[in-house]
Amino acid sequence: MITEASAVTFRQNLGEMLNQVQYRHDSVLINKDGKPVAALVDARLFERIRRMQARFDQLCQRIEAGYDGVPEEAGIAEIEAAIAADRRQRNQRTPG
Repeated sequence: MITEASAVTFRQNLGEMLNQVQYRHDSVLINKDGKPVAALVDARLFERIRRMQARFDQLCQRIEAGYDGVPEEAGIAEIEAAIAADRRQRNQRTPG
């Protein structure tokens, strides 16, 4: 579950919110002036996010290396064409 709290409320209830995250594995979205600015998440979830970010960064580097020397417009057009082809293929497999 995700709970939202203002920065002031978060500061006033830090101990309770830490328990909520630690024992119930909830998350707290912290707002300042009505806008989300931070989140308190379970340490295991944070580690998963970090691993996913690292894998995403590696994938981006591989894509960038694969398109080295290709004009940006041509690369984007090729990626968009591949996405469109994949969507067409998925739609053909999905009864609907």
